Amino acid sequence: MTEHFDMVIVGAGISGVGMAYHLRKRCPERSYVVLEGRERAGGTWDLFRYPGIRSDSDMHTLGFSFQPWGEAKAIADGPSIRAYVEETAREHGIVDHIRFRTRVTRASWSTVDARWAVKATGPDGKAVVYTCNFLSMCSGYYNYARGYTPDFPGVGEFEGQVVHPQAWPEDLDFAGKRVVVIGSGATAVTLVPELAKQAAHVVMLQRSPTYVVSRPAEDKVANWLRRNLPHKVAYDATRWKNVLFGMYFFRMARHKPAKIKDYLLGMVREHLGPDYDVATHFTPRYNPWDQRLCLVPDADLFGAIKDGRASVATDTIERFTTGGIRLDSGKELEADIVVTATGLELQLLSGVEFRINGEVKNLADTLNYKGMMFSDVPNLAYFFGYTNASWTLKADLTAIYVCRLLNTMRKRGLRQATPRNDDPSVTEHPFLDFTSGYVQRALEHLPKQGSRKPWRVNQNYALDIMALKFGSVDEAMEFSRPTTRVREREAA
Repeated sequence: MTEHFDMVIVGAGISGVGMAYHLRKRCPERSYVVLEGRERAGGTWDLFRYPGIRSDSDMHTLGFSFQPWGEAKAIADGPSIRAYVEETAREHGIVDHIRFRTRVTRASWSTVDARWAVKATGPDGKAVVYTCNFLSMCSGYYNYARGYTPDFPGVGEFEGQVVHPQAWPEDLDFAGKRVVVIGSGATAVTLVPELAKQAAHVVMLQRSPTYVVSRPAEDKVANWLRRNLPHKVAYDATRWKNVLFGMYFFRMARHKPAKIKDYLLGMVREHLGPDYDVATHFTPRYNPWDQRLCLVPDADLFGAIKDGRASVATDTIERFTTGGIRLDSGKELEADIVVTATGLELQLLSGVEFRINGEVKNLADTLNYKGMMFSDVPNLAYFFGYTNASWTLKADLTAIYVCRLLNTMRKRGLRQATPRNDDPSVTEHPFLDFTSGYVQRALEHLPKQGSRKPWRVNQNYALDIMALKFGSVDEAMEFSRPTTRVREREAA
């Protein structure tokens, strides 16, 4: 049996719930369904369950614009964020539209019908098909099935346990154990201080350092505003405070990288003291914001290091041994458990196969349009957040733009909207200007961005407000009204 909706939303995380809310508010006549492969809403915050999992953005910007974050902690733990997403979906009636354990495998567009046919595997393992006029892909940017793990020599000889954070065993007992966490990104700096609360000792083994910044877990200004102003007013004021500061800091990092580098390293020295080797363990080889900064709340990572419960080793791995890891320097790290916090496997649109009029469409061959659509692909939006700010800021704007596009099409009596690049002077560039390993490994599988708008990816919230909330929907957009097969038959 095939069900038809005006919109199919793939994913019930922050992006999917946000899209559903904006559709209900701005296009109330439109029907929709949310297809979620997991058993619960929450997306990322349901998948990751390793100890200490938390946000790396403040919840006043990671939270929904329409649903104020009400807890005192601005840097929140994963279960609290998942509960917030689920509560939002329930409060706004969205949860009744979610089909759980429904995994999308293919989406096929028919120009004659002006609709997508979305094939999925249902809860019973059988194939199901949904058709829709517009498809919103809110499934994130990485492979939910597995994370990235390099091929370490000798790993099969190790007599302890090797764990990837994306597949954390619920029954893993690390109390009193020697733990090595391989990695220096957001996951590693989250895990190390949390594991150090019970482990005998935790070593963060990194090939190269990352910029690590400490912020208070609670935003005193935000909490004061919430006590003295109406909740929504306080939330909006805090949101803009954090957005503007983030934009200013990013701009400074781009224009005065040496100054910002000195500032960040100075804060690390304040936490770890003058005798700690900051140059080796916390001084990256790149400039600030060439990769995403790592956030640690209340300096918990630095506290664990100062207390001797954790340490940092900056070296490369020669091989695993029966009792741990031998480094290229000759040193051996003894371990009972090795955690491979080595990153994500980036996967565009959950690996769904796309077809246009029967032909497979490789989205890596397309140009990004306004950071949310693909050239020559009709009636499809994808949600991809910022690398230098919170995901939700961009997701909200994307949902608002989609609703504007749908309302324009309805007003004009049109059924198809396709971004078209007719300017031969537009040159192609990588989708993301980011040196992080997980991005570099996947660039060939991502669309390109163009040399000028609307084909450029703005890593700038203010520019995207102008482009997506107030900018023209006609820019480089081809609208049409294909004749349906039904009408052709009726005419015959």
